[in-house]
Amino acid sequence: MAEHQVMVYALSTCSHCRNARELLDHSGVQYDCIEVDLTEGEERDRVVAQVREANPSLSFPTIVIDSDTVIVGFKEQAIREALELQ
Repeated sequence: MAEHQVMVYALSTCSHCRNARELLDHSGVQYDCIEVDLTEGEERDRVVAQVREANPSLSFPTIVIDSDTVIVGFKEQAIREALELQ
């Protein structure tokens, strides 16, 4: 499995976000995750701006892979293909 830089922007109460994280966990993928709804103040403003840059509709999960691939929603096949998972 190739190494990828993966960032997951999620909501703590979102089942699709949970499914995406579970897929990454079970596949052994290293990733960073920010639960946007748990951020506050300037940090929230900064994170929301990052999500909007990748996904102007600001929907979740927003998964950014290697800074150039963005997957919006829990699209298992697209995630597997982008990360070269079996």
